[in-house]
Amino acid sequence: MLLSWQRGPGSWRLLPWLLLFTAWRAGSCQLHYSVPEEAKHGTFVGRIAQDLGLELAELVPRLFRVVSKDRGDLLEVNLQNGILFVNSRIDREELCGRSAECSIHLEVIVDGPLQVFHVEVEVRDINDNRPLFPESNKSIMIAESRPPETRFPLDGASDADIGVNSALTYRLDSNDYFVLDTQNNREQRFSLSLVLRKTLDREEIQEHSLLLTATDGGKPELTGTVQLLITILDVNDNAPEFDRLIYKVRVLENALNGTLVIKLNATDSDDGTNGDIIYSFRRPVSPAVVGTFDINPNSGEVRTKSKLDFEEKKLYEIPVEAVDRGNIPMTGHCTLLVEILDINDNTPEVMITSLSLPVREDAQPSSVIALISVSDRDSGANGQVTCSLTPNVPFKLVSTFKNYYSLVLDSALDRETKTDYKVVVTARDGGSPSLWAMASVSVEVADVNDNAPVFAQPEYTVFVKENNPPGAHIFTVSAVDADAQENALVSYSLVERRVGERALSSYVSVHAESGKVYALQPLDHEELELLQFQVSARDAGVPVLGSNVTLQVFVLDENDNAPTLLPPRAGDTGGAISELVSRSVGAGHVVSKVSAVDADSGYNAWLSYELLLAAGSSRSPFRVGLYTGEISTTRALDEADAPRQRLLVLVKDHGEPAMTVTATVLLSLVENGQVTKISSFTSYSTAPSETSLVAVNLYLIIAICAVSSLLVLTLLLYTALRCAAVNTEGTCGSGKPMLVCSSAVGSWSYSQQRRQRVCSGEGPPKTDLVAFSQSLPPVLGSAEETCQRERLVERLKEVMPRRSEVSFGFPWNGPPCGCWEWNVGPLQEQSVLLTAESALQPLFLVFLIA
Repeated sequence: MLLSWQRGPGSWRLLPWLLLFTAWRAGSCQLHYSVPEEAKHGTFVGRIAQDLGLELAELVPRLFRVVSKDRGDLLEVNLQNGILFVNSRIDREELCGRSAECSIHLEVIVDGPLQVFHVEVEVRDINDNRPLFPESNKSIMIAESRPPETRFPLDGASDADIGVNSALTYRLDSNDYFVLDTQNNREQRFSLSLVLRKTLDREEIQEHSLLLTATDGGKPELTGTVQLLITILDVNDNAPEFDRLIYKVRVLENALNGTLVIKLNATDSDDGTNGDIIYSFRRPVSPAVVGTFDINPNSGEVRTKSKLDFEEKKLYEIPVEAVDRGNIPMTGHCTLLVEILDINDNTPEVMITSLSLPVREDAQPSSVIALISVSDRDSGANGQVTCSLTPNVPFKLVSTFKNYYSLVLDSALDRETKTDYKVVVTARDGGSPSLWAMASVSVEVADVNDNAPVFAQPEYTVFVKENNPPGAHIFTVSAVDADAQENALVSYSLVERRVGERALSSYVSVHAESGKVYALQPLDHEELELLQFQVSARDAGVPVLGSNVTLQVFVLDENDNAPTLLPPRAGDTGGAISELVSRSVGAGHVVSKVSAVDADSGYNAWLSYELLLAAGSSRSPFRVGLYTGEISTTRALDEADAPRQRLLVLVKDHGEPAMTVTATVLLSLVENGQVTKISSFTSYSTAPSETSLVAVNLYLIIAICAVSSLLVLTLLLYTALRCAAVNTEGTCGSGKPMLVCSSAVGSWSYSQQRRQRVCSGEGPPKTDLVAFSQSLPPVLGSAEETCQRERLVERLKEVMPRRSEVSFGFPWNGPPCGCWEWNVGPLQEQSVLLTAESALQPLFLVFLIA
């Protein structure tokens, strides 16, 4: 007899949904191949390199590799031609059991740049398994009292294949008493029954032996058989009956041992022992059922006897029978379906692979750092895993496939701010309460040369005494580079330029490693007051970065220049000054003057004059002004005074140690008439001097008139030049204030005649101020004189431009003097002649403004 399972009308409605689900599963991967199971080694699967768009020449350099979580040795790729082939035996039943879908998931990874592809290889079923019955011989006992159409359930055969290959048809040996029936119940479960066609007669036939054959739908067909041995029993004609044919129950997988699953109930209408029922699992019983559940034979209670695990088995199908105690036992049957409910008892698993470390700090955002895969053995919400990263890190997770992520750079890195990051990936499932797992990776940031050396300040001021020894260390520059290793290795060098007619490197040098600055030769304050230059700091990175710092080296003056006598009174060293003095002059008359200058500055150039008396000589009738050098009489001259007076004037500066020069003054004492004749006789020889004096007087008159008439014009020119000098001031700085002082005896003294004005090391020296004075009375300092000085200052303030600052004070600890400080600034050279009158003495001043 040939029987087949006929699908109902509703089964055809499921076909479109099945096709749609299959198409969705195929589209969830980047490549999809199929291969039959049991394919031989080397069987072609697909041209995977070509399908992924990869060049064959790139496979080896880019480290082409295939990774599989399932079975990595089943499939392999030929790196020469990019073909995916079968590497070892594939048994679909061993790989996927009876699952309708069976696929091998592959990850294809290439480097440079890092790329990940997901490939799914479907394993197609072939008819390589024959139907198998639970046992080769089946004994069935049937009471002779059972009426026709009585059904006796049989255990069907099982086929490890799927689909058509597992569609079984059954055939029973032809006989008069029994037929085979297959049908689907309301729960769409297939059942196989032996149906009694007519009443049995034990006296006629006591035993029936029938062969049951199961044939699958594969090509070629495979069959399995079981020998049915049917024994006819007598009398006990009521079998136990269960309330339902199928019982369904759900149990949590964390149920304790001994938990009651269900209490089965079967009834038997017979009396006495024929109605006593014994419950048991119908043989053959699978080891999984025997090891997990236990049934009480008297009460029918089914309890757990070991730990349940949803991840290992989700459903138990348990056949149960109830047998009475009659002489001829009768049996009732039912099926118990125990569904295991999942609980969140599995922690997610996190795996970090394909690390690309360290990461350069100039790496672009979205660069792939690592690959992350997560999994959870639970199902439903308990198995849905979400990933998150440590907060406040410049990385993010990008989902590339189901449960696969890429750790990518989210924002720019700066090694100088943070050298490494500990990235913690947290995988959390959707259970309640949720479980989580963490995996960490340390991401080191590699340095690039993106920081230039930096000095502590943009400019340094250095003070060095002149006459320093050659090679003297004058300063040390230091720059710091925030980078690391060779990118932070700083070397120093001079920014070469010209200082006047000489190269900067002839004055100073800098040590390339230490940054120490050395003076290569002695510096001379009188030649160079300020040496301004730049030192460059460069790192050893690629590309090279650097910065400059400006050094202003001020050369401090030392007393290394002796006073020098000025012409025309002293023609050359050792020259004497000759003067004619009338014997009729009174006390305090100025008879001559010694003038000297000192090339130094400050106290080193502050000169004082002293009259030296010859040894054994009496008191001289002459004296010299301490700060003016004017020689005057101390009393009226008489006949007792020698006609020729030889005076030695010592000129001394205030340096440490002091330096001196001696001037010789020869005075000839004559009568008044002789002075007139000598003056007439020498008038011709002094003509050039008188001519010069006339020229000077002419200039004085012109200057006096010009000051009065051009006052307004001067103010307008000052405003225009002020605006035009903005760029000049940015380069050379503001003009240096000039200092003019009144000595204790009322005359003016110019402390330093020559200065070299430095503007980036260039520019010729210019005279700031020249002062002329006439003879002054020997004694000053009265209250009236103080008032006269104040008037003189007020007069100077009125005459000078408004930008000038005039002050009157006592700058030194020495004799008091009146001082004018004229801050002229960077104006064009002008010549202004200023005349100031006071009760003490008229003064004529010529200011040369640079």
